[in-house]
Amino acid sequence: MSNNLHEIKKDCILTLLTLYKKVNAGHIGSSLSCLDILVYLYFKQLKEEDRFILSKGHAAAALYVVLSKLGRISQAQLDTFYMEGTFLAAHTPCNRQINEIIFGTGSLGHGLSLSSGLALATKFTSRKYNVYTILSDGDCNEGSTWEAALFASQHKLNNLIAIIDSNGLQGFGNTKNIIDLEPIVDKWKTFNFDVYVANNGNDFSCLDHTFNKIDFKNAKPKCIIAKTTKGNGVSYMENKMEWHYLPMSDEQFQQAIKENQ
Repeated sequence: MSNNLHEIKKDCILTLLTLYKKVNAGHIGSSLSCLDILVYLYFKQLKEEDRFILSKGHAAAALYVVLSKLGRISQAQLDTFYMEGTFLAAHTPCNRQINEIIFGTGSLGHGLSLSSGLALATKFTSRKYNVYTILSDGDCNEGSTWEAALFASQHKLNNLIAIIDSNGLQGFGNTKNIIDLEPIVDKWKTFNFDVYVANNGNDFSCLDHTFNKIDFKNAKPKCIIAKTTKGNGVSYMENKMEWHYLPMSDEQFQQAIKENQ
């Protein structure tokens, strides 16, 4: 399992870097932070009927390359990323031209609310599925996230799995200095979630171990705190806030590619 996921991730990261360089765009560090989680979800965890929402919509490119690897976005479509007229925008789109992207996201704080609604819907239909969502540290600054957490707990949405891509950095600096989320495990437990911690959210074995702990029979919604590295896999980007925004120079691009071949 792990070797196959590593090969998939390797292809995805090379494609991701190439896309960003082609359009001279930023949000590279944010995409690299959650790429391993997306690869794990789509190639190991998600069942066909499950739903997924990328709440940190600024990491849309990571989702696009994973869906492309699955054949759900064509290479021709992927080549239009971030270009005029594309539906592969810098943030996940609202136009439903990609079946797997149910909602447009990017304004932080929406993903858990949307996911909670989808999870609640299963109580009124014969269709049963789990709903997964990836949130950022910045998402956890938003009051709407915690309103959704209260809602999910109230309605015992045990089919809701919130994954926090906890890389400790966000658009304006270190999370600890912007709005300190610690003790984050205790916070989610206080909101009556089952909480699991992946101490290395960029490691497939760690993710596998963590996801296998989930008890779906328990009536509580679930939260996985995945400790990740912003810019993971590119040495000069790792743990650097500026790679939330910066595009790569030619030299930086070549180095990033070399480090991941």
